[in-house]
Amino acid sequence: MEFNLADLFEHAADTWPDREYLVANGERRTFSELDARANRLAHHLAAHGIGPGDHVGIYGLNSVEWVETLWAVFKLRAVWININYRYVEDELAYLFSNAQLKALVHDAEFTDRVDGVVDHLPDLQHRVVIGADGGDLPPGPVPAIGFEQAMADGSPERDFPPRSGDDLYILYTGGTTGMPKGVVWRHEDVLFALGGGIDVLTGERAQRPEDLAERGKRMGGPLTFLPVAPLMHGATQWAVMGQGFLGNRIVLMAKFDPHEVWRLVEAEKVNSLMITGDAMGRPLVEALDEPPSSTRDLSSLISLSSTAAVFSPSVKDQFLERFPNLVMTDAIGSSEGGANGIVIVEKGRTAMQGGPTVRPVEGTVVLDDDLRPVEPGSGVVGRVARTGDIPLRYFNDPVKTAETFVEVDGTRYVIPGDMATVEADGSITLLGRGSQSINSGGEKIYPEEVEAAIKSHPAVYDAVVVGVPDERWGQRVAAVVQPRPGMTPTLESVQEHCRKRIAGYKVPRELHLVEVLQRSPSGKADYPWATKVALGQA
Repeated sequence: MEFNLADLFEHAADTWPDREYLVANGERRTFSELDARANRLAHHLAAHGIGPGDHVGIYGLNSVEWVETLWAVFKLRAVWININYRYVEDELAYLFSNAQLKALVHDAEFTDRVDGVVDHLPDLQHRVVIGADGGDLPPGPVPAIGFEQAMADGSPERDFPPRSGDDLYILYTGGTTGMPKGVVWRHEDVLFALGGGIDVLTGERAQRPEDLAERGKRMGGPLTFLPVAPLMHGATQWAVMGQGFLGNRIVLMAKFDPHEVWRLVEAEKVNSLMITGDAMGRPLVEALDEPPSSTRDLSSLISLSSTAAVFSPSVKDQFLERFPNLVMTDAIGSSEGGANGIVIVEKGRTAMQGGPTVRPVEGTVVLDDDLRPVEPGSGVVGRVARTGDIPLRYFNDPVKTAETFVEVDGTRYVIPGDMATVEADGSITLLGRGSQSINSGGEKIYPEEVEAAIKSHPAVYDAVVVGVPDERWGQRVAAVVQPRPGMTPTLESVQEHCRKRIAGYKVPRELHLVEVLQRSPSGKADYPWATKVALGQA
């Protein structure tokens, strides 16, 4: 067995065959049940020409079928492509064309969208439709079959050729700051960067593929995880895969609803919630003031982790007030750089300079403008970089690859663009994505820090900060704010509130109120949309 993702899942299925692995939308699968169904789908795809290196798109909401497709594709040494279900036609057309899909597994409700861009899929030769039977299958030039019929066609036997740690995994990312990009990883590299090959809390690195299952056995019993974000987002993909390697149990929901999250925590005895910042954290904690969530037994919950989006001090404080013994972690990372660092959030120490201050994981550094490591305690702002277990490239994008993947004195780095400083003790304080920083009179302002200050205002529910043109300063800070129901924050009250928390030059000079703030399903801010609002173009 190698450090291959399908091999690791099969090893887990052999170790805990009768243990429940997945719960999604009322359906349940043990490890052995899901393994056998993935084998069936893999044999079906192979019979329709899918083999090593071929790309298979997955376009749907969270479901058991999504996860069964995930493992079926990897079993064939093929590559699955995550597709954002919020993409509109132009984005879909670009992704489908860029990703060179040979097969597509999609929810029946997205059939019309797929039909609208099928001309951008010249290599597509097979479709499997989740939730469709023979009478509901889409017409057209590309053959389609219902998901359960595909299952019935394939053998449950696990009789696949040997695999390799060099097999590929591609994670498409972006779409709110540009067209989506496919990050190409080797299985072995991504396991250590994102999949738990290195334990982020202890720094322990697996020496053999079997070590992950051994780590799971030492835990003494399965934990139940509820990753709230969509499976098209890397954080949830790696909860499903990485926790599966340890024998843990995963609960999924089709779409985020805070009251449904708390229902699942009670019903499924969830031990750990996994969210992406305030967009999920704030409605979750505030739902606890409303029935039926306010009366639920949530005593099973022992941990909460956030990654990939801003997790404000005010929201962290609310969780710690509700759950005084909660183990809460905040992490930084990216699709290109993997997990870069983690911090355990403590009561009374939730304030942050820009983003969280974290302990870096193996291979993570901060490089200055000359691509040299930033001296701890120097105050120099650099870019977060990682070496060692990093991706190969962006798929079909040599220009962006050359910009992001660099070599310095024989060492290869990935530098996605997150800005940070290095504290005297070697910890890293994340400031924000450099492409979104605001330059006002020569001062760099990172939106995340200003957003955190604004969101602690009692009349503000959510906020995104952008820079708009200013004749004197180059740019000025503009806040796009979703008020709390029945409340109307003013620019003056927001400014007064922020001046107690951030430097004066960072305080917003404009306030734009919107009914609903636009974010991706994973909670990431849509900065281009917010800029249009601030400029009066939305």
